[in-house]
Amino acid sequence: MVAPTSAAAIHSDEDSAKRRQILDGARAVFLEFGFDGASMGEIARAAGVSKGTLYVYFADKNSLFCEIVEQESLAQGMLSFEFAPDRDIEATLRAFGNAYIALICNPRGASAIRTVMAIAERMPEIGRRYYERVIANTIGRFGRYLQAQVAAGVLQIDNCDLAAAQFMQACQATLFLPFIFQTSEPPSPARIAGVVDSATALFLAAYRAPKAGGSNEPSFD
Repeated sequence: MVAPTSAAAIHSDEDSAKRRQILDGARAVFLEFGFDGASMGEIARAAGVSKGTLYVYFADKNSLFCEIVEQESLAQGMLSFEFAPDRDIEATLRAFGNAYIALICNPRGASAIRTVMAIAERMPEIGRRYYERVIANTIGRFGRYLQAQVAAGVLQIDNCDLAAAQFMQACQATLFLPFIFQTSEPPSPARIAGVVDSATALFLAAYRAPKAGGSNEPSFD
């Protein structure tokens, strides 16, 4: 016999649907008007809810914007970052690097990053929240994967969070800053792959554990 759906579960589903409705409307308004041009009234109209309902779910425009940015980054990025412990380290680094750069060097992701950068100085809480929940979260997940590889004897790293950040920065080289400051178009998959391959080689040259009786010195044969 199927258990009857509880009133609490129905209420929760309705809340979830209403929250998504508000976020969808707010996303459209932020994309059209930017953070400063968007108003809670305009967001309520775009979402098809009253301002009173809007404030039930979100205290202000800041919290609404932060949630959208986090959802965009987590939905597009974290789900594609697969740190499978049984996969070859080189393949994992390449897959992660390519997914990471494809995320931050696409127009939609870049729009959120530029907006956060533009308002972080006068609203530092937004910058901190974005950094902690998106960037630091990604570094932390990657760092934990590297720590597991250290425990397995694959890598030798003293500070895995530092190593994680180093790899991510190396993958950005010549790609992210020119794109985010709009001096270049989004890099092609082939160009991203070339930079990520170089970053992977540098990372493994520095951190791969030496084989018994061998060394980490690269071969140029």
